[in-house]
Amino acid sequence: MMVEFRDRSDAGKKLAAKLATFGLTDPVVIALPRGGVPVAAEIARALAAPLDLVIVRKLGAPGQQNSRRGRWSTATRPTSCSMRTSCKPAG
Repeated sequence: MMVEFRDRSDAGKKLAAKLATFGLTDPVVIALPRGGVPVAAEIARALAAPLDLVIVRKLGAPGQQNSRRGRWSTATRPTSCSMRTSCKPAG
């Protein structure tokens, strides 16, 4: 069954409604910028959960600029974000 969404925010709201039925305790929502942030923000808001970001770079294939083969991150410490505050290193 294919579900259609108006935009990423709408997708996040619909996914959040499904996740809310799971009875999760202390969930944390993790997003990949750019496209994942609007989805994750709606989920975090609906579940009253902290929102964290994982910053990554795409790994391309030699000679194929538009081909993505993976992602990598150089983060050594997680960050902590909240819908009410800005992101800061955890710890």
